[in-house]
Amino acid sequence: MTQRKTVLCIFGTRPEAIKMVPVIRALQSSNWARCIVVVTAQHRDLLDQMLTRFGIAVDYDLNIMQPKQSLNSVLGRMLPELEGIIQTEQPYAVLAQGDTATVFGAALAAFHAQVPFGHIEAGLRTHDLQHPFPEEGYRQMVSRITQWHFAPTESAAHALRREGIDPRKIHVVGNTCIDTLLQTVAQMPAPGQQTGRLILLTAHRRENFGQPLQNIFNAVLQILEQHPDVRVLYPVHPNPNVQKLVHTMLGRHPRIELVAPLDYFDFVAAMQAAHLILTDSGGVQEEAPALGKPVLVLRQTTERPEPVGEGVAQLVGTEQATIVQQATRLLNEPEHYQSMARVCMPYGDGTTGVKLTQLLKKPV
Repeated sequence: MTQRKTVLCIFGTRPEAIKMVPVIRALQSSNWARCIVVVTAQHRDLLDQMLTRFGIAVDYDLNIMQPKQSLNSVLGRMLPELEGIIQTEQPYAVLAQGDTATVFGAALAAFHAQVPFGHIEAGLRTHDLQHPFPEEGYRQMVSRITQWHFAPTESAAHALRREGIDPRKIHVVGNTCIDTLLQTVAQMPAPGQQTGRLILLTAHRRENFGQPLQNIFNAVLQILEQHPDVRVLYPVHPNPNVQKLVHTMLGRHPRIELVAPLDYFDFVAAMQAAHLILTDSGGVQEEAPALGKPVLVLRQTTERPEPVGEGVAQLVGTEQATIVQQATRLLNEPEHYQSMARVCMPYGDGTTGVKLTQLLKKPV
C-alpha cells in the first residue's frame, strides 16, 4: 500500500475557514493525501463558529490570539509554532488561503523548511500597498516563495505572469468560496417574502477605520432618511475600532439592526434576503454575484475586478455623497437595478476544491 502524502492546511480566520473547507474535504476524500488541519486562531471566536458549523476536526490549534496584539506579535508567536509542526509532520506540501498574517506566516515557515507551499487564491492585486493594508504586501511577498499558485481567475493568473512567475506553476481553478456557497444554498430553504427592502452592510477593513467609516455610516443614515421602506442589517465585526463608532452613530436608529457576526448559514440567508449589499469585504464581492445581488464596494480599489467588469458590482469608495448617489440609483431606478441584480459566476462552478487537490498531487 502506497503511503499517503501529508498536506498541512493552515488557516486562522473565518473567511479562510470558509474557503479551506472544500480543500480539506477533497484531501480527506482522496486516495493519496493525509490532511493535517492547523489553525492559528488569528480570529478566535469567529473561527470557532465556522469549525463547529462545518464539523472540521483540528489537529493543531496554535491559539495565538491576544487582546490588542500587533501584526509583529502575531507573526512572532506563529512562526516558531509552525516550525515545530513542520518538523514533526514532515509534510509533502503546506497550503494556506488568502492574504492574512497567517498566510504570510505559513508561507515563510514552509520556505524556511524547504517544503513546497501552495497558495490558494493567488494573484489578487491592487498594486497599492496601502489598500488593502497589510494584505496587498503579504500576497505579493508570498508569491515569491510559492510553488503552486492556485489562481481564482485568468485575470489573477495574468497578474502573476506579469510579475515573472513561472507559468507552469500557475493554475486557474476558480475560488473555493463558491464551492462552500453552492453547497450551503443547496441545504437551505427558499427565501421567504420580505417586508420592505433590506440593505446588508458589512464594513470592517483596517484602511476604513476612522473618517472613512464615519462617512459610510453617515451615508447609511441619509439613505434611510430618503427611503422609509428600507432597513439595514449590519453584522458588526468585534474589532474595537469598529464597535465603538458603530454603536455611537447607528445604535439608536429603529431601522438599523446591529447584530453580532452571523453564523455562515445565517449570513448566506441574509445575502439572499438583501435587496442590495454595501460591503468592504473581499469574500462578499465573490459570493453576492453568484446569488444575483448588486454590490456597492466600499473601497478605493479592489483586487477582485471581475464582478465590477461584469457590471454586477460597483466601486463607490468611502465618500458619503457617492455612496448615497449609487445606492439611490439602485433603489429608485428599476432598470439599473435589474442590470446589476443578475447571477454572475466569474469564480467557478463549485468544483475548485477537487481541481486543486488533483493538481496538488503532481510534484512541482
